[in-house]
Amino acid sequence: MKKQILLITILLISSSFVFGQKSGLGLGLMLGEPSGLAGKYWLSESNALDFGIGAGFLGDNSGLSFHADYLYHVSDLIKWKYKTIFYYGFGIRMRFPSDSETTFGVRGVAGALMIVKNLPIDVFFELAPSFRLLPTTGLDFDIAIGGRYYFKL
Repeated sequence: MKKQILLITILLISSSFVFGQKSGLGLGLMLGEPSGLAGKYWLSESNALDFGIGAGFLGDNSGLSFHADYLYHVSDLIKWKYKTIFYYGFGIRMRFPSDSETTFGVRGVAGALMIVKNLPIDVFFELAPSFRLLPTTGLDFDIAIGGRYYFKL
């Protein structure tokens, strides 16, 4: 009984901090290539800035990675019981490999996110082809799954 009262109290307290996932700042984790911290800042109902910092583990690009994207969101592409939003956009990516030169490139990104009902959380999956421009040209792919917690600003 004490556990149930504690759980209800925590839910009531946290519900006062619940904030929509289509506004504010979300911070969380991403797993994949790269793995690390993920963030998102909503500019409007359909546009956001997305960023990530983490570590790549595969191939020549292993090492620290940073990306920042401008995203467009499509909310009503499919209808089902879970709130799913598809997004696409463009941005930049920098990699700081431990055994070679820093690389810079542009990336396109496409993904989907699911909004967790009654909680300030989203879960996302994204795929991002990256066109390496400096110091050499090439094509890389980033792929990640993750989640973010949204803070009331």
